[in-house]
Amino acid sequence: MPNPIAEELAKKQQAISVAEFFEKNRQILGFDSAPRSLITTVKEAVDNSLDACEEAEILPDIMLHIQRSGKDDVVIIIEDNGPGIVKEQIPKVFAKLLYGSRFHALKQSRGQQGIGISASVLYSQLTAGHPTKIISKISPDSPAHFYELMINTNTNDPEVLSDKIIEWDQPHGTRVEMEMEASYVKGRRQSVYEYLKATAIVNPHARLTLIEPDGGEVLFERATDQLPKPAKEILPHPHGIELGTLMKMLRYTERQKLGPFLRYSFSKIGHLTSEEICKASGLDPELVPQEITRDQSKKLLGAFQKVKIMAPPTDCLSPIGEELIYKGLEKEFNVDFIATTTRSASVFSGNPFVVEVGLAYGGSLQKDDRIDIMRFANRVPLLYQQGGCVTTHAVESVKWKQYGVNQPGGSIPVGPAVLLIHVASTNVPFTSESKDAIADIPVIQDEVELAIKEVGRKLNRYLSRQGTLKKRREKEIIINKVLPRMAEKLAEALNREIPDINPVVAKVMGNLLISRKIEKIGDDKVNVSITAKNFGSKKYDFKLHDMIPYKINNAVPEPRVITIGNDYDHIWTMVLFPGSSRAVTYSLESLTDDDIARLSSPIVEGLEEEMVTGAKAIKGVI
Repeated sequence: MPNPIAEELAKKQQAISVAEFFEKNRQILGFDSAPRSLITTVKEAVDNSLDACEEAEILPDIMLHIQRSGKDDVVIIIEDNGPGIVKEQIPKVFAKLLYGSRFHALKQSRGQQGIGISASVLYSQLTAGHPTKIISKISPDSPAHFYELMINTNTNDPEVLSDKIIEWDQPHGTRVEMEMEASYVKGRRQSVYEYLKATAIVNPHARLTLIEPDGGEVLFERATDQLPKPAKEILPHPHGIELGTLMKMLRYTERQKLGPFLRYSFSKIGHLTSEEICKASGLDPELVPQEITRDQSKKLLGAFQKVKIMAPPTDCLSPIGEELIYKGLEKEFNVDFIATTTRSASVFSGNPFVVEVGLAYGGSLQKDDRIDIMRFANRVPLLYQQGGCVTTHAVESVKWKQYGVNQPGGSIPVGPAVLLIHVASTNVPFTSESKDAIADIPVIQDEVELAIKEVGRKLNRYLSRQGTLKKRREKEIIINKVLPRMAEKLAEALNREIPDINPVVAKVMGNLLISRKIEKIGDDKVNVSITAKNFGSKKYDFKLHDMIPYKINNAVPEPRVITIGNDYDHIWTMVLFPGSSRAVTYSLESLTDDDIARLSSPIVEGLEEEMVTGAKAIKGVI
């Protein structure tokens, strides 16, 4: 006799759509508070725009407009200049969870799961009850398509409330508007402003515009016109394959023999390597893949570990690069020193990854606070769960005191510094679906630690040099106090003019001496000579700038000239070995004595101020 209880239970069992699941578990995706819900939505939308623009080789220009709507709701508008989305795909992209083009592609990308923006649409309709509005256009000659969409959570399918062609003044791109329960906060590390600032640093090729609820506009201008190197899709690597995955690949492959299956299904397996794998596993290369048993699959998996297989290719990654990390940090922070490094590619579970680190120090950064750790995965900022991230654990494990930075209690160091850590991979091992922290993979932690130590050594050299320069500065202050008085007393005793003490100071300090002499020729013409002499013990490589509001004549050697407002910046590039000197000459006309007196001092670019006498000095680029 059948069990009536079992039958009743069977009637209640039914399939659950992914949309229904996330409808009841939205906190898993990062929609667990009003401020975070807004940041999550902005993050997913901006990530999609950046990915689309880069794939189409378009320099991203993204506008984010946030408006308040009632007491607890906000309206979010994101507009980009990307390639747009074809009409048939618009409803699926925005109103179907787990729909996308990157999940099966083994290459670096911001989005992979196809959940992000559709989850925001789901959260919008749950909390505000309004459909999401989308405009997309793929070319200047194509129409702009307007949609109003919601998600049928029972089936995880889009519901189209409106579908029409409209006028839109953009040549191509996508505009998304959604209303949701969220809040816009300012002055916090976990805010929309800080997210966009961080995004601008690691995406220096993008221009981001934020229009805040109060009407204020913030522009994060691009620092380069150079697009990131595109990542190429690769085949899976044998070292990252698990038994069940291998059995599935064998079952569904179109190859008829094991040898070709290995060569065309995995990266870095050629003809000889496939033969070695078959020999090590004891399997015939002529075997039909679909007929291979579970035990034979285990032997094949074991052979992957025995045979030496080259590391996976790294052209599937697109790291930022040391130069662009430097430019990004320099653009957003007022600091004295920046060090960057990009490590060589490594592998975890068959997935290639690259770690990059940038360290900005000094300037206007807070001295008594913990250093600011900026975490990124595939160019995306990670704002939450810092304590649970492998990058933070790597920071804590480094002995910062040996690099000149205080580290009370062996935790996060304290000092005026920003530490940028970027992990780029084909498969970033996040700790959860909300993608807020990277899991504790030992090889990733090792690489992060090595990168931190590399920039730490550069910082230590800088701080040591600053200590040396401080001693030089103190010595020069003493000399400049004593020598003028001595010169004044000596001139008074001999009844002569007070001599120029700059050559003496430069000689005592081992500095670069810059001296300008002006000789009047007639009533209104002057000859000018600027001499640079190296009193130091090493070579000085620098640029000499003479910025004056006049055009010069008969310059020897001829300078490079840049017009800045009403001034002309005359630039000579110089290399002086110890004890050598070099002069530049030119003439000026129609100058009065007052004009001559108002001429500004020359400027030396490329040396510290403490190393130069007789001129202003700027270490960085003017």
